[in-house]
Amino acid sequence: MSSIGTLYGLGVGPGDPELITVKAFRVLQEAPVIAYPKKRKGSKSYAHRIVDVYIRPEEKEMLGLVFPMTKDEATLEREWKKAVEAIWQQLEDGKDVAFVTEGDPLLYSTFIHMMKLMQDLHPEVEIKSVPGISSVNAAASRLSLPLADGDEHVAIIPARGDYEAMKRAIADHDAVVFIKVAKVIDLMITVLKDLNLLEKAYVVTKVTSDEEVIWKMSELDGAELEYLTLMVVRK
Repeated sequence: MSSIGTLYGLGVGPGDPELITVKAFRVLQEAPVIAYPKKRKGSKSYAHRIVDVYIRPEEKEMLGLVFPMTKDEATLEREWKKAVEAIWQQLEDGKDVAFVTEGDPLLYSTFIHMMKLMQDLHPEVEIKSVPGISSVNAAASRLSLPLADGDEHVAIIPARGDYEAMKRAIADHDAVVFIKVAKVIDLMITVLKDLNLLEKAYVVTKVTSDEEVIWKMSELDGAELEYLTLMVVRK
């Protein structure tokens, strides 16, 4: 019987393929199976597009996994277990699997839940993660905006439709990176206006990728933003 393969959570960076690490590149070359989040309609996921330049699909087993965007617990549990079992089948055959995820695998990543579920269902699997450059770091770089210096405080916060909580987050920190900001952009702009900090905020979509947009704040009223959008507020 072959030994069980290793599962790698592979951070492939924020969007620019040149921003993957040497280690991530090596694991991509060596792993026979590349697992990636797949959209139902068949278009390539963001992480898949980042690593496209580094892999020859004919030399790899490309394992596309669907993670539904729903809050229905039964659907989520069923689909997640299905994804874990698909990876387990490869690992059981002795193949290493590299699960690619944009940014860093242990920071607001699909891989976190994958890792926990794999540990629950198949505790014998060895799991390793390869850190990646997050959109947080990438946004600071693209905006030439230091996030924290000396004794300053910086926070990474998922934006949500809670006016008081968002206002408090900005008040309590020197810099805040709000991720998942697209759905609540109008509320965030209201908060910034009320704090007189509109000129201290920056919004970026798909940072460092060839689809990157650095928004002017004046363009954002009622704008339809893509999911991979974040806001940096630096007081």
